[in-house]
Amino acid sequence: MIGRSRAPTTTVSAVISDVDGTLITSDKTLTAETIAAVAALRTRGIAFSIISSRPPRGLTTLVNGLGISAPIAGFNGGMLSTPDLKVIEQHPLRPEVARRAVELISAHGAEIWVFSGQDWLVRDPLGTLVDLEKRTVGFSPCVVDDFAPAFATTFKVVAVNDDPATMAKLEQDGSATLGRDATVARSQPYYLDFTDPSATKGRAFSEISRLLAIPESEIAVLGDGRNDLAMFERSGLSIAMGNGSEDVRRAADFVTDSNSQDGFAKAIAWFILGGHRFNNDGLSPSTGSHLA
Repeated sequence: MIGRSRAPTTTVSAVISDVDGTLITSDKTLTAETIAAVAALRTRGIAFSIISSRPPRGLTTLVNGLGISAPIAGFNGGMLSTPDLKVIEQHPLRPEVARRAVELISAHGAEIWVFSGQDWLVRDPLGTLVDLEKRTVGFSPCVVDDFAPAFATTFKVVAVNDDPATMAKLEQDGSATLGRDATVARSQPYYLDFTDPSATKGRAFSEISRLLAIPESEIAVLGDGRNDLAMFERSGLSIAMGNGSEDVRRAADFVTDSNSQDGFAKAIAWFILGGHRFNNDGLSPSTGSHLA
């Protein structure tokens, strides 16, 4: 066990997972092993849900492919919905905050994406990572000249840049400038998300717990990013992906393999269904080596 003062729960009644970097591979696909793992949870009567930085519309393929029947959350918790996308709860950015986020990103020279309602808005359809995001969310962006008309219904503003130094500086400045008015966190090394302070994965985790009538202490979570730590803190059992950063891995109860090595499926087999969490030894499910 790693970095937690309490022992992992002995009862898991639900599993909530991050999506990109966790549930799916780096090429944005579900493996047969992952599909089988979720089916195994269902057979055991264990509920399964997902909380993602994606818009809920971009989760439809996964919901259908995995047969998810529990409420889901997109926009890092900014919109909670039923599996068929009926909104349960939503937390958009205040229009003024969305405007300031766009101005800040522009000043740092990064590309800007705005997610307004269920739409994805861009200025340049040929921009960095647009094609990757199209494959990820399963729909194309709307090209606009001006983001301002969308600020009244903006759930997420994203800075896009593949230069680590630029993103680190932007994250630092974004937190300093908008930290009281927005949650500023990277969902991937090249994506920096600006969402409403109420739009956190921790809050969404608690709301899904309430809707399922399952105590937070009986819910296991899996994730790879810093925006998943709010789920780790509230869960009865937290599992970090092997591809997660060191601080994410240290914050979890256990660490599984990477998303390119079927780490999700291994975690379900090892720590959820196999009972290895009772060993309290912090061993990797694939290698048995002790984790730092």
